[in-house]
Amino acid sequence: MTKTVNFTNYYEKLSDTSQILLLIGLALGAHFIVYGVRRMTRWVMSLHLRGPLSKTHTVTGLVSSILVFVIYFGVVGLIFAELGVPIGAYFASASVIGLAVAFGAQGLVQDVMSGMTIIFTNLFDVGDVVEIGGQTGIVQRLGMRFTVLTTALGAEVFVPNRTIGNVINYPRGYVRCLADVSLSTDPETAQRMEAVIRRIVTATGEQFPGILRTPPDYEGVMATSSGRIFLRVKFRIWPGRGGPIETVFKQEVIQALKVIDPEYADWMIAINYEVEQK
Repeated sequence: MTKTVNFTNYYEKLSDTSQILLLIGLALGAHFIVYGVRRMTRWVMSLHLRGPLSKTHTVTGLVSSILVFVIYFGVVGLIFAELGVPIGAYFASASVIGLAVAFGAQGLVQDVMSGMTIIFTNLFDVGDVVEIGGQTGIVQRLGMRFTVLTTALGAEVFVPNRTIGNVINYPRGYVRCLADVSLSTDPETAQRMEAVIRRIVTATGEQFPGILRTPPDYEGVMATSSGRIFLRVKFRIWPGRGGPIETVFKQEVIQALKVIDPEYADWMIAINYEVEQK
């Protein structure tokens, strides 16, 4: 026959000093368990995870916080019970306090729920370039309360999760800005024009490094079915930061090419945008 040990009877048989030492032991044991949980959490958080696993940081932090709360809450309840406080009264008081805190922190609860939704629906991930509420940047952290973006200017923007509505995700992390610059049909003149364009492209990259995600590139000299010849320049830029290309770059190219061909016109340079797919 299995013998059942009644912890309450065992506890009551102990001396006052032993009872106090036992309660202290329970508290210390809970503290060491929490210490181990937090060390494990810090180890996971120190890992440089990529892709979908990067969200493990946030989930680990949430699980760790819940586990620590449950351990402390349970041990405190056990200690109160041994001191003569009815366990029912303890849970009832904790429930009332929890409801009061939740009511007073509705924004916090909304942030947490929205954060969990973002994580488990794969709306976006750490490292993605997104536009949220008019702010464009690289996702640095996915927290329970805030999503942290780093903008093109290097500023950190903390977006409350509950305010996240429409999200624009740029698959490649940039917008491709294409500048099609018409060239002369005369090979020698076209070669001179191309040399001038390349010089201005280099200068633009040096003058406006903050708008570029990568150095400018060339797709080469192309021709349309109507016989128009043009050089296509490819800029990979931050979303919404193509102003200098539409203004400064375009005007400098027009003025420089007018020196070679006085009849060169504004319409002979076309600027357009597209988002490359992965």
